[in-house]
Amino acid sequence: MTQNEHTAKIDAVTALAPIIPVITIDRLEDAIPMAEALVEGGLPVLEITLRTANALAAIEAIAKAVPGAYVGAGTVLNPEDYRRSVDAGSKFIVSPGATAELLDFGMESDIPLLPGVQTVSEMMEGIKRGYKRFKFFPAEASGGVTTLKSYHGPFDDIRFCPTGGIRANTAKDYLALPNVMCVGGTWLTPADLVTAHDWSAVTRLAQQSLQLLR
Repeated sequence: MTQNEHTAKIDAVTALAPIIPVITIDRLEDAIPMAEALVEGGLPVLEITLRTANALAAIEAIAKAVPGAYVGAGTVLNPEDYRRSVDAGSKFIVSPGATAELLDFGMESDIPLLPGVQTVSEMMEGIKRGYKRFKFFPAEASGGVTTLKSYHGPFDDIRFCPTGGIRANTAKDYLALPNVMCVGGTWLTPADLVTAHDWSAVTRLAQQSLQLLR
């Protein structure tokens, strides 16, 4: 994949919604109703983290059963994770960090990678390999809005999806930055609502989060 092709594919994903829910699936039976609730609430791009034994099965189930969802895999650490995620139906891949091996593999794949970076040096390694879109992680712990503002000057053509510690009431501050294309957040699927199977409340939370951005 060329640099322009990769950038265009990531931009197409991030243009679908300003917030990407970052989801950990403990129970496989939650995957489809949770995805349906988020899509109904206006958030079709879903990042399922590979933190549980059910993650790949959840990606596959959502990809097959929720046509409005644009599902991808997060917490991808190596090419093997990458391959298995693509085979399960992931349309995009997100990593918390970036090794040379993973960056190179991402450029060879037809499914685009949004690699995680925290520092300028990490970003420059990605740029060298053709990347212009990154996950900034962990966002709040790494200086948040202030850090991203400082990155814009020397890297004005680079765009970020900050993730980590962001909440509904702070997302707007990030999205106001010219180098932020969307934000990732875990607040959209709180444990109490998921445990209670209160999917209508998850839909309302998604809708309320979007309203705060207006």
